[in-house]
Amino acid sequence: MDNVQPQQAKASAFNRFLVWRSSHISDRQFLLLLSLIVGALTALAALVLKWTIEHFHTLVLHLIDNTESSWLYLIFPVMGILLSGLFIKYVVKDDIGHGVTKILYALSKRQGRIRAHNMWSSVVASAITIGLGGSVGAESPIVLTGSAIGSNIGSMFKMEHRTLMLLIGCGAAGAIAGIFKAPIAGVVFVLEVLMLDMSMSSLLPLLLSSVTSATVSYIFTGNDALFNYVDAVPFELARIPYVLLLGVVCGVISFYFSWTMNKLERGFALVKNYYAKFAIAAVCLSVLIYLFPELYGEGYDTIDNLLSAENLGAHLPVYFILIILFKVLASVATNSGGGCGGIFAPSLFMGCVVGFVFSKAVMWINPGIVIPVENFALFGMAGLMSGVMHAPLTGIFLIAELTGGYSMFLPLMMVSIISYLTIRLFQPHSIYSMRLARKGELMTHHKDQAVLLFMSMDKVLERDLQVVQPDMELGHLVNIMSQSNRNIFPVLNLNNHLVGVISIEKVRKVIFRPELYTRFTVQDFMIDPPARLSVNDPMEVVMEKFDKTKAWNLPVENENGVYVGYISKSKMLSVYRDLLLEFSEE
Repeated sequence: MDNVQPQQAKASAFNRFLVWRSSHISDRQFLLLLSLIVGALTALAALVLKWTIEHFHTLVLHLIDNTESSWLYLIFPVMGILLSGLFIKYVVKDDIGHGVTKILYALSKRQGRIRAHNMWSSVVASAITIGLGGSVGAESPIVLTGSAIGSNIGSMFKMEHRTLMLLIGCGAAGAIAGIFKAPIAGVVFVLEVLMLDMSMSSLLPLLLSSVTSATVSYIFTGNDALFNYVDAVPFELARIPYVLLLGVVCGVISFYFSWTMNKLERGFALVKNYYAKFAIAAVCLSVLIYLFPELYGEGYDTIDNLLSAENLGAHLPVYFILIILFKVLASVATNSGGGCGGIFAPSLFMGCVVGFVFSKAVMWINPGIVIPVENFALFGMAGLMSGVMHAPLTGIFLIAELTGGYSMFLPLMMVSIISYLTIRLFQPHSIYSMRLARKGELMTHHKDQAVLLFMSMDKVLERDLQVVQPDMELGHLVNIMSQSNRNIFPVLNLNNHLVGVISIEKVRKVIFRPELYTRFTVQDFMIDPPARLSVNDPMEVVMEKFDKTKAWNLPVENENGVYVGYISKSKMLSVYRDLLLEFSEE
């Protein structure tokens, strides 16, 4: 009882603040204030994550250097995914993998709500995973963390769903801006990858959150770009054909990356025993890192070397080709074995290596040509990120901001666009959205599809229709019709299965002939419905069935074929119009 009164006092004080806020601060002003807070908090979360990973990483490498035992590469990554997996399984007790996909799901279902533990659980799990050598990136976990911060702050202040969705975007933009020091890329990422349908008035909170996060990151880490790119060789127009060809190569490798990762994840998912899955993943990960030490961790050291033209001749190009092929397996093994990480870093790493190998191959085929490998390593990063994420603008701006390579803007644009167009020939969705697209739960920039996605079966399902039985006499049916304001009547058997439908037009000619009331039954007049809907059908499928059958009313059944109600096209159009108006408001 002693604790209840202070809690009630705090709740009362907070409620009084909410009332005061609504009276003195407009929703627009308060949204800008929240976006600034979200940006600052997200930047701090990104800094904590980066600091923790660096210290874990330094400790591990120190131990390996002191013992001069490369076999430790077999141990630490396995320890990382084991500890992370146990933390998720027994502490978090929730799936926190595929962070960006979870954000897309929250946006697509228009909940605008992400669980509170995501504000810290992804940071802890990914720090353990990556710090001890897991072959994934920290960016997707911090994006989920930032979005969770935005969602939960908005929920705390009782913001509406549409504002929650925008604050999720602010958190994601702040996460990218904070961890990469890339404010423009943060905003573009939200527009391209998260596919929020933004107006100009919505853009300002995103910008404010992104700039705030990048500023906080600069204050604590200095002005240096994340990667040490040496812009020693100016770009020449004569190299444009090779840039375009690299874009095609990046598009093909992006498809390999996405397709292989999807297949491997499904393969690991078939292993239901947690510890068996961990054992398989641990063997794959440790062996790959032992054979290819560049697969250890995020791989940013290798990117730095390639971009600064250092240690480029340490290995044969064949070695780097094997790294490209096996990086996907290392990343999937890390996450499937219990680790937590994203694909930002793997795609940057693979793109950098692809650009390096491509430039070496061109010079090997034609010894008279000199191609600056550091430039093409830079282009490859943009190309692969654009292809994997289906986000050419994000690839262009992120790589330019990451490296300071603004002088290479033209070739970055070329390779990003060509890579995106190439992978679109094989794969219509990004690696993030393909899981939701298969379930019909993906929000897109297509406004009609987006509005249909936001419609739920509960909003349009009508359960007030009077049902009848097949053996019911005509007189009884006429009596029911006279008391109903509907013109259709579902016919159900004893198991509540729909066996037909009666329309008032069908019996209009015999309604006023009492002598026939006992001679005919319902089954003499019922007809089959033109189509049947399932409670699990997405609204897009529902609308397609209406369009195909030209019907105005269709029955709905559950998974067991039991009748649950009707949907009318007029009700759907009414709800659609209301949502479209709300969706289009500034």
